Amino acid sequence: MPPRRQQSDDAPIDTPTQSPAGGSASVRTRRIREFAREVLGFAEFRPGQEAAMQSVVSGRDTLAVLPSGAGKTAIYQVAGQLLDGPVIVVSPLIALQRDQVGRLTEIEDRAGRAAQLNSTMSAGEQREVLESLAHGSLRFVFLAPEQLSKPEVVDALQEAHPALFVVDEAHCVSAWGHDFRPDYLRLGGVIEQLGHPTVLALTATAAPPVRAEIVERLEMVAPEIVVAGFDRPEIRLEVDHYADAHAKHEGVLDRVLAELGDGRGPGIVYSATRKGTEVLAEELVDRGLRARPYHAGLSTAAREDTQHAWMADELDVVVATTAFGMGIDKPGTRFVIHAEPADSLDSYYQEIGRAGRDGEPALAVLVYRQEDLGLRRFFAAGTPAEEELQQVAGLVAAASAAGIEEGVDVKDLREETGRAATPLARDLNLLEQVAAVVLDEDGAAHPADNAPPPGEAAAAARELAEHHERVDQSRVEMMRGYAETSGCRRQFLLGYFGEQLEGPCGNCDNCSSGIAQQQHAVDQASPFTVETPVEHSEWGPGVVMRVEDDRIVVLFDEVGYKTLGLAAVTANDLLRARV
Repeated sequence: MPPRRQQSDDAPIDTPTQSPAGGSASVRTRRIREFAREVLGFAEFRPGQEAAMQSVVSGRDTLAVLPSGAGKTAIYQVAGQLLDGPVIVVSPLIALQRDQVGRLTEIEDRAGRAAQLNSTMSAGEQREVLESLAHGSLRFVFLAPEQLSKPEVVDALQEAHPALFVVDEAHCVSAWGHDFRPDYLRLGGVIEQLGHPTVLALTATAAPPVRAEIVERLEMVAPEIVVAGFDRPEIRLEVDHYADAHAKHEGVLDRVLAELGDGRGPGIVYSATRKGTEVLAEELVDRGLRARPYHAGLSTAAREDTQHAWMADELDVVVATTAFGMGIDKPGTRFVIHAEPADSLDSYYQEIGRAGRDGEPALAVLVYRQEDLGLRRFFAAGTPAEEELQQVAGLVAAASAAGIEEGVDVKDLREETGRAATPLARDLNLLEQVAAVVLDEDGAAHPADNAPPPGEAAAAARELAEHHERVDQSRVEMMRGYAETSGCRRQFLLGYFGEQLEGPCGNCDNCSSGIAQQQHAVDQASPFTVETPVEHSEWGPGVVMRVEDDRIVVLFDEVGYKTLGLAAVTANDLLRARV
């Protein structure tokens, strides 16, 4: 599918002063292609890559939504050579930063020097990076968003006059996103402090509401939005259904053994719990496979050792929680099996996208028991009491009023409130989202500038938590819909992201069995098409995400995803199109 490009009428005009890469699109195109071919070895671009590069080197803010494995990093690697100034790359994981710096170091003589800036480095090493940036000897600087809470770091970046500010994994900035991180909330303000260099936001998974929030949060100006399509046709989609827990557990093991026995490996098995990863890994080892667990409860050394073994082809399978996530890029991964449903189709798409990145056939299997959704509903549930939120906000405000400039350490908050680490972290994240507190790199909490009183902050945070719970529960229901659909699974999955596949894909279990072929074509005369803004009489504004013959799926701002029967919608006038 060719990229869909959206451009406003007030887009910047290409001029030599605005575009150091050249004063015309043809010159920029030639230089982009030359560098991509001669330095990166590109024979051709993947969908969306060149369009995004063109936009960036013309000086335009750009949001690029490209599938996993589609070469998003090449966009700033190429564009960075054609802009007059350093490139700042915000990346959420140190492992991702290290990987990208390593790749750029291999072509340093042509691409320019790259360096990391993160909390694992000594003060002297961090200072050396900032000094190199000031001297103009660095082309790329990779840092975590927490670094931007340090005034000295922001000042150094400002003095370096960056030409490009890249936000990798940009869905982390969105509360709609499946991997929201409060640290990303400060990025819009930092971009303005730096004089608003050209902004490039990159993500592999962003439904329309997520895209809109990325643009808003990063304060992007008249951005070009390049969407290359979500379809990964090389990945076959299947769901194995089981009625009881023991049969399902054995089914996971049997499926892994079957795939590897037929030479289709290596692969990843995702489990919802740490214990689940360890049990499955142990049983696979007992069956003669080279398998290891991977989860956040393991030591850093153990996780790194497993990741190195995986990349070195020393493992048949890694059994992991979602901790084995961003930055896991092994092109020859042949299968991804989920022992339990993911928390949402956003997460599921991201996780299965780690298979088949070499473009060769791959497999995604969900081993499904309906009762397993109860675990996901449990994870999605839970709203903190307003009194608890007010207590946390009050303690942070009181410390500031008492002149404690270093803020309140989270450990002290745990002792004072008697709350466990996870719910306390959730409370602080909610309070940060409503602009009541700010967390620094060391994890200490400070009142935000112009913070509301603790009572008001708590009420706003509670309301936000309730909203998140409604949306998260609706996502679990969409995961159920994917598992239980009798239609084409790819049509269902793509429809979740607002992309309409005209006919059954032919590469999922339902298509192979002939079930999906029985689905009726969409009525082209329907008043509700994909991406139509609508208003519901009870649930308020939303956007149409998927259209079938007798129902539509709408993502509402307040209550998340809802599936509505078209007959009831029409008979009761439940929806109207918004202008």
